Amino acid sequence: MNKLNDKPGLIVVSGGMDSVTMLYDYADQIGLGVSFDYGSKHNAKEIPFAKLHCERLGIKHITIPLKFINEYFRSSLLSNSDEDIPEGAYAEDNMSSTVVPFRNGIMLSIAAGIAESYDLKEVYIANHFGDHSIYPDCRASFIRPMKEALQEGTSNSVKLMAPYTGWSKADIAKRGVELGIDYRETWSCYKGEEKPCGKCGTCIERKEALEAAGIFDMF
Repeated sequence: MNKLNDKPGLIVVSGGMDSVTMLYDYADQIGLGVSFDYGSKHNAKEIPFAKLHCERLGIKHITIPLKFINEYFRSSLLSNSDEDIPEGAYAEDNMSSTVVPFRNGIMLSIAAGIAESYDLKEVYIANHFGDHSIYPDCRASFIRPMKEALQEGTSNSVKLMAPYTGWSKADIAKRGVELGIDYRETWSCYKGEEKPCGKCGTCIERKEALEAAGIFDMF
C-alpha cells in the first residue's frame, strides 16, 4: 500500500478519554486511526467517538473486527460473558475479571502490520500508569519488549510510541483541558449501557481524573 500522507504515525484509538487525548496531542504526527471491535460490552459506545474525532481532525479511520476474541477469550468485559461488570474502584481483586488476555499485544501486532503496509513509521498507544496494577499489557515492563519486537519485526523498523506510560489518568485529563477536548464526546463505562453507570472502576477513575483537572460537567 502507498503512504496515506506525510504523517508518519498510526494510533490505536478506542474512543475513550486516553486515546482521544493522545489523538489530539499528537495529531500532527498521526496519519491513521485504528479501532478494534473485539466484542467488548462498550465497543459500540466507544468506536463512534473514535471515528468522530479522527474525521474532525482529517485523519483516516478504520475499524478492524476481532471476533475471535469475543468467541474464545474469557473476560467479563466481553459481550459473550455471563459475568457482570464489577462495581467499585479499581483493585486487583475487584476489577481483574475485566482483563482481556493479551489484548494490547494482539492489537499492537496488527497495528504494526498495518503500519508496515502503509509505510508508517510509528504506532501510538495510550496506556497509562493507572492501568498498570490490573492490566499487565499496559505496564512499562510490557511496553519495553514490545518496542523492540515492533522495531525488529518490521521491514521499516516501526517505533512503538507510548508517551503516557508514566502518566496518571488525572495527568491525561489535565492535558485534555489544555487541548480543549470535550470529554462528553468520549466513552469510558465498561457496561456499555445507554448512560454511564457511574459505579464501575473505569467510571469512578474517569470522574476522579476529570475533577482533578477541574472538570465537573463532562462525566
